[in-house]
Amino acid sequence: MRTPVPTVPSQLPDVEVASAPRRGVPLVVAAQPGERSADGAGRASLGPGADRLPAQLPIADEVTGKTGETYPVPGTRHWVVGVGAGEPADWRAAAAALVRAFDARAEADQRAGRSAARAAQVLLPAGLTADQVTGLVLGAMLGDYRYAVTGKARPPRLRTLHLVTGDGTDPAQVDTAVRQAASWARATGLARDLANTPSNVKDPDWLASTGAEVAGRTAGLAVTVRDETWLAEQGFGGVLAVGGGSARPPRLLELTWRPRGSAKAPHLVLVGKGITFDTGGISIKPADGMHLMRTDMSGGAAVIAALRAVAELRLPVRVTGLVPCAENHVSGSAFRPGDVVRHYGGQTTEVTNTDAEGRMVLADALAYATRQLKADVLVDVATLTGAMKVGLGLRTGGLFASSDELAGRVAAAGAAVGERWWRMPLLDEHAEAVRSEIADLRQCPPGPGGITAALFLREFTAGLPWAHLDIAGPARAEQPYDEVTPGATGFAARTLVELVASYAR
Repeated sequence: MRTPVPTVPSQLPDVEVASAPRRGVPLVVAAQPGERSADGAGRASLGPGADRLPAQLPIADEVTGKTGETYPVPGTRHWVVGVGAGEPADWRAAAAALVRAFDARAEADQRAGRSAARAAQVLLPAGLTADQVTGLVLGAMLGDYRYAVTGKARPPRLRTLHLVTGDGTDPAQVDTAVRQAASWARATGLARDLANTPSNVKDPDWLASTGAEVAGRTAGLAVTVRDETWLAEQGFGGVLAVGGGSARPPRLLELTWRPRGSAKAPHLVLVGKGITFDTGGISIKPADGMHLMRTDMSGGAAVIAALRAVAELRLPVRVTGLVPCAENHVSGSAFRPGDVVRHYGGQTTEVTNTDAEGRMVLADALAYATRQLKADVLVDVATLTGAMKVGLGLRTGGLFASSDELAGRVAAAGAAVGERWWRMPLLDEHAEAVRSEIADLRQCPPGPGGITAALFLREFTAGLPWAHLDIAGPARAEQPYDEVTPGATGFAARTLVELVASYAR
């Protein structure tokens, strides 16, 4: 019997647009840093709605307007939240801090036997841009996301946030921004749910079937799950090799979005690594940190979530999502260093490290995308190399691309949705190291690990426009920051959706 886990996708707060404040619902007023007083005390400039707050509000001292500063107004259920310079990132961080503080107060009220507020309303400053609204919505919907396998009752949470428009703000523009940002937030939330699910539940079949079930509820999104028999018949040697050490066999999830009128649009294929648990195989990992390998399928989660959002937004672009799902385990049937594996399409790889399993499954899927699906543009996303964590830290994704144009699209998409990417070089001086003496390719050549991994994957892209997104760093978080909460972050899901949208434009 499997451990019961939270429903996927988990419920996020709703964000609604209102034309007037509602009675009895806590008010949220934005504050920005203002002038300093002669004694150096902080001052803040309060936005619309300040006249509804108590006149004795001590603006000069407690409230400074710094980004993410939350101030519960004494004797009321109202709040002041600092938005700093008011940039989209400031609104995202401020809204996230607000919902965390709001939910903490709701829990305290419940413990004290008082009714816990489940709704709040933000009085929007005049002239707020669509990008600022987007930041606010992302922070509010994702800022207090929580995933816990527990028998305890769910604590009270913010259910609805009303955005109250005022003079100088176009309600229609706000509503459009809210709907788009909400779709992005739901994509991030779904990716977090899938990646956070413990691996005693999340085997390859669970990931493929759950992804198929959730995505299949969206009109027009076709879903196919392939089993190990089909994979063997078609020659997916990389997926079969990686999954061969586990009693829980591999799967391939294929998601297809073909809207009307998209026949002349480029066909994008998104490939996500779906390793549901990674022991490292025979090249076994150290025990410290191995429990985090439940999130080693974060790339696959991002692809599943992105395809659902693309279909939800009805984007007029042909998109296919491929998620090769496998569990990299240790047993007598596990693949070994020194093995030679034949991938889909016929290329062979000399295995040198079974803990570099992600590139083995991605290689099969990329070759399938070029040969069978006739892709025009390829993008793969994976928690692939520790080198990216060393080089870029835990909040920035590594971006490799075969062209400046595609690299620019990915970076711009990330900037639009609040995800940061740094372009890395595809150094041709290391390309020869990918060659093997006994096979076509060598899995783990010497040299810079993130770059050589990308060069290996490039061998399966048939010269098509291709981007490789290494999210080993930002896919997981130990501490909250901005809209990110501890655990799986859902990083890359929003970028993929906005990347697809860029082709629609």
